[in-house]
Amino acid sequence: MEQLESEVLPLPPRFRFRDLLLGDQSFPNDDRVQVEFYVNENTFKERLKLFFIKNQRSSLRIRVFNFSLKLLTCLLYIIRVMTDNPAQSAGASHSAAQQNAPSGNNKWFGNIWEQIFQVSFLLEMINTVPFIITIFWPSIRNIFIPVFLNCWLAKCALENMINDVHRAIQRTNSAMFNQVLILICTLLCLVFTGTCGIQHLERAGKNLSLFTSFYFCIVTFSTVGFGDVTPRIWPSQLLVVIMICVALVVLPLQFEELIYLWMERQKSGGNYSRHRAQTEKHVVLCVSALKIDLLMDFLNEFYAHPRLQDYYVVILCPTEMDLQVRRVLQIPLWSQRVIYLQGSVLKDQDLLRAKMDDAEACFILSSRNEVDRMAADHQTILRAWAVKDFAPNCPLYVQILKPENKFHVKFADHVVCEEEFKYAMLALNCVCPATSTLVTLLVHTSRGREGQQSPEQWQRMYGCCSGNEVYHIKVCDSKFFGEYNGKSFTYASFHAHKKYGVCLIGIKREDNKSILLNPGPRHIMASTDTCYYINITKEENSAFIFNQEEKKGGPAGGLFDGPSQLPVHSIIASMGTVAMDLQNTTPPDAPVGKLVPPTVNGTGSRRPSIAPVQELADSASILPCDLLSDQSEDDSVFTDEKGHSSTEYVKGYPPNSPYIGSSPTLCHLLAEKAPFCCLRLDQGCRHNSFEDAKAYGFKNKLIIVSAETAGNGLYNFIVPLRAYYRPRKELNPIVLLLDNPLDSLLQCGIIYADNLVVVDKESTMSAEEDYMADAKTIVNVQTMFRLFPSLSIITELTHPSNMRFMQFRAKDCYSYSLSKLEKKERDKGSNLAFMFRLPFAAGRVFSISMLDTLLYQSFVKDYMILIARLLLGLDTTPGSGYLCAMKVKEEDLWIGTYGRLFQKLCSSSAEIPIGIYRTESHIFCTSESQVSVSVDDCEDTKDKGDESRNNDPSDHPLLRKKSMQWARRLSKKSVRWQGASRDSNKENAQRIAQQRLNLYRRSEREELSELVRNRMRHLGLPTSGYDEQNDHQNTLSYVLINPSPDTRLELNDVVYLIRSDPLAHVPEEPPVHSSSLKERHESSMDTKEDTQL
Repeated sequence: MEQLESEVLPLPPRFRFRDLLLGDQSFPNDDRVQVEFYVNENTFKERLKLFFIKNQRSSLRIRVFNFSLKLLTCLLYIIRVMTDNPAQSAGASHSAAQQNAPSGNNKWFGNIWEQIFQVSFLLEMINTVPFIITIFWPSIRNIFIPVFLNCWLAKCALENMINDVHRAIQRTNSAMFNQVLILICTLLCLVFTGTCGIQHLERAGKNLSLFTSFYFCIVTFSTVGFGDVTPRIWPSQLLVVIMICVALVVLPLQFEELIYLWMERQKSGGNYSRHRAQTEKHVVLCVSALKIDLLMDFLNEFYAHPRLQDYYVVILCPTEMDLQVRRVLQIPLWSQRVIYLQGSVLKDQDLLRAKMDDAEACFILSSRNEVDRMAADHQTILRAWAVKDFAPNCPLYVQILKPENKFHVKFADHVVCEEEFKYAMLALNCVCPATSTLVTLLVHTSRGREGQQSPEQWQRMYGCCSGNEVYHIKVCDSKFFGEYNGKSFTYASFHAHKKYGVCLIGIKREDNKSILLNPGPRHIMASTDTCYYINITKEENSAFIFNQEEKKGGPAGGLFDGPSQLPVHSIIASMGTVAMDLQNTTPPDAPVGKLVPPTVNGTGSRRPSIAPVQELADSASILPCDLLSDQSEDDSVFTDEKGHSSTEYVKGYPPNSPYIGSSPTLCHLLAEKAPFCCLRLDQGCRHNSFEDAKAYGFKNKLIIVSAETAGNGLYNFIVPLRAYYRPRKELNPIVLLLDNPLDSLLQCGIIYADNLVVVDKESTMSAEEDYMADAKTIVNVQTMFRLFPSLSIITELTHPSNMRFMQFRAKDCYSYSLSKLEKKERDKGSNLAFMFRLPFAAGRVFSISMLDTLLYQSFVKDYMILIARLLLGLDTTPGSGYLCAMKVKEEDLWIGTYGRLFQKLCSSSAEIPIGIYRTESHIFCTSESQVSVSVDDCEDTKDKGDESRNNDPSDHPLLRKKSMQWARRLSKKSVRWQGASRDSNKENAQRIAQQRLNLYRRSEREELSELVRNRMRHLGLPTSGYDEQNDHQNTLSYVLINPSPDTRLELNDVVYLIRSDPLAHVPEEPPVHSSSLKERHESSMDTKEDTQL
């Protein structure tokens, strides 16, 4: 071992630890070579260049010293002239000028000659070299040196100094400042040179003072030319000519450059100063292309809130401002508050210009007019990432198009996915009519003044109720809900609506961030709870006016004594729960018409009462609802009439999520996954041989979705229609139609469908004219509307202004009057000018761009997106209710008013009504020379036509020919009647003309009907299901949000309800899913609490 250890050699120096740290230069066999880099910078020339040019600090100091020196020489020259004796004239005015021509030599190369002939070098030779010579040669110190020309050298030094300053502080957008500085310096140098030169040359003539020379230059350059001071000798006159020529050449060029820079700056928008960003509040709007509609929607909605009036809006857009936007931003209302910057969000310099790090919020909107919406989302994602990287603390409000791209912007404070909301509203429109109109009106800011000057009652009611919005307040701070602390949610909601007219829809606990819509009677109000309610304005802006008689205890007489009667709200508020039996303020003896409730036992002396709403829910009567077990009639497995195989359903969560970020929702699912081959409705397979919808024998009406592609957004259409809280017997079959020719429509069972949903056609999104993006969708919907007039067609458009083309009729006078009303409301500055269009009011069409306001409102109401998602079923929170609808039937009219209905629902099933969808007959306005033609006028003709079609279909052309001949005879008679008695029979002539037009329309409809029947025969489909009806021309529908308690219920009213979560708890009886209230009335009948008025 010792011998082996002695043979171990020591490590060479390069492997020693000390040498590895310190290095060893003594190793003799080391072949390493030391290389020095940047040796070119060690030369004297490079060091001078580094010191005078490359080094910013030293270069700036040298230029400041040079500028100060030149400025000092000019100042000393003025002092010398002012203190000089005019009697001693120095005539050597041109001697120094002869020293500026150095002798040429051909041996100099490079840029020496270029440097010599520069103006700055020549000026240095004229001013500096003679001055240095006089220091060493005293005998020539009296020679004149034009030191005042140093002002031009000072101007050059100042320009270089400003450039160094901008380079040091990394300021690149300084071209405008530099050009203005150059122009000012040029003017000063011209005036200063002319003043000093003329004063010196005129020593041999008029001997002008310095101030007189300055006065002469100002008068001359301003082209005024008084003529009181003029140069006398030719050298000074020649100098004036030279100065004027220089000014005529130099100044226009600099003015041109300045104007060009100004125009470029106007296009780019300039900057938002740091001082303004720190002293003012501003938000940044980032868009890829700014259109006038988008701009006005944002500005009108953003500035509709009083607390945002002092905010500034900075628009950051990569494209140049178009003419319409420029004109709008020149309006004084917007010019002082809106700043347009042309730039990219991906550039930190442009974000710095917009002062993104000091912004209160950043709105990033997608371009929905792009053909490739995925590419538009990618751009939005990059913009969101860029803003988050530059300003991490700036709140982000992002709009995304495709739901599969949501998880990329999950870090944003608020995200609105367009396709999610679009498909959810289309789905709910099928089960709750006009849900899109309801949500759109809720998320728009309005005061409810639209349509108040209209002569029609429905427009006034519809416009007034459209002003309702969602607000929030804490219970401890509220006068609406403060008195209900410790009471149940249902009790607080009913009594707040009865007393104040507000509708309490949701609550949020202090220790829970989740908002619960209608948590039910088990929820006890706490002082720290946050209430969410629907009202015309928020409570902070409301004044509470109490009647003096209420304060004093009221008069001793009866309730209806005297002509001055209390308002209905005050009467209801001053009495108990049973006061809801009051129908109106008329005496009890007054007849109440058809809404008189049914009598009990035929006596006519008593009427059924409504049970009071309990302050605290009875825990014994509240039973848990186990919807996961099949114990109700709705959960039973049903079989069609033809004995086809039964369809088994289970409740559960969808096993596969189409995209990341989708909210899990408990749904009705098939017990076994259906084979892929069975998904084709028009093709049979080995499992079944059905090839059309009729063969399947569906019990419920179909819902047909016509789209170009089956995207991931359809998931949000199916889930609300298959949610666990919908009874199985009410589930509608959903048919996806990727192409919509007539044959495909007939095969998929359009004549058995209840609703046809037409999704916007993305292939036309890139139309050259933006408003033509909806052309394909509008024409397709119009075609289906003409072929199937009784079908409910629901669609979505890109531009709200195109809604006027839905169900278009060229000679519809009523639509023309609505168009004029829309223009009036738009001129008044309304944000809801389109609301009176009949298709929108009825929920047949909406524009997803209307929901842009949902993102804008989130800046003030951060809960609006969550509430909208809960209403539409996009999110499901445990304990939160859902939106549904109930139809008022004839047996429900005994309730009478909306307030009594509110009490009935709260006391029986703990449901909160939030609005009414009303359909009424079409009433024309006589002031617009409109005549209403009822379908009954032609009932006999229609019956005859139906009989002829049933007997012999081949007689249809003959019937059409006879109808045409009859219409011509009517037209000839109408002409004769107008000629005979034009004044007396004008109304009858208009009526007959309208009948003739109706006959022409019916004839065309019959022709279309025959076309459909022929295609059905060709496809082998039975024609018995095709029912030709009128196109609902004599009816209109509209939404009333949170109407007053004394609003009368009408037959076929659809009431919007927020039903409590059945999985959490239910009231004493499970919610009755029937659309009638008769069973609820019978279950809550109590003769002891009958009310006799």
